[in-house]
Amino acid sequence: MGTALVTGASAGLGLEFAWQLATARHDVVLVARDEERLTRLKGQLEAAAGVHAEVLPADLTDRADVERVAQRLRSDERPVGLLVNNAGLGLNQRFVGGDVDAEDRALELMVRTVMVLSHAAADAMVRRGRGAILNVGSVAALIASGTYSAHKAWVRTFTEGLAVELKGTGVTATVVAPGYTHTEFHARGRIDTTHYPTAAWLDAEDVVAAALADVRRGVVLSTPSLRYKAVSALLRVAPRPAVRAFGSYRRALLDAGIEAERDRDAARD
Repeated sequence: MGTALVTGASAGLGLEFAWQLATARHDVVLVARDEERLTRLKGQLEAAAGVHAEVLPADLTDRADVERVAQRLRSDERPVGLLVNNAGLGLNQRFVGGDVDAEDRALELMVRTVMVLSHAAADAMVRRGRGAILNVGSVAALIASGTYSAHKAWVRTFTEGLAVELKGTGVTATVVAPGYTHTEFHARGRIDTTHYPTAAWLDAEDVVAAALADVRRGVVLSTPSLRYKAVSALLRVAPRPAVRAFGSYRRALLDAGIEAERDRDAARD
């Protein structure tokens, strides 16, 4: 059934992508920083699904590591037929007054790495005449809420442009734009989500299943769930002042979470 390479495969959506692809009989290349978790996952996937799993530890904010992954995508040995650019991080800070080094790492991971790996994969796939690239975006791309929104807006526009270039080559490009999803993402970013409405949350299993189904159909813009399809449609036609107001509301939720996290840290100290 071919080989899929998944970045950020040790947790969250990446972990779910790895499981769903393996159970669909795809061999997988697992990319993340935590080699121990990847090795454990490799054993689980091979035992449960009977596929070949390859571990490729890499810090995707490090350009040398990114190039190692790009070389794997260019390889004709166990050629990669599906790239899932999933790795990401949440910055629990404001841009003004925040840590600019952390901002730079986020930019490397969620913009430059997506570009470099997509370039490597597209070149190899077009040469073979088949393949697919799936970039994980976010509904946040449609609002004004810090650099995370800006990064995901870039991913969305980049993927649409890539899809235009790839038309007629046998290779497709898809960007999936989930909303809030139950994963380790927020916990790893120390983002308090207790103020977020319950109805906003999606299950990782459903998000990944919808994304992979859209990849199979060659869909360019994939938005899992009817509720986020409706939200996205509204955001696309809403006046920009209203969109900025929505971003301010989300910012207020994040600020409330930051204060709650600081209070908990102070209580522990």
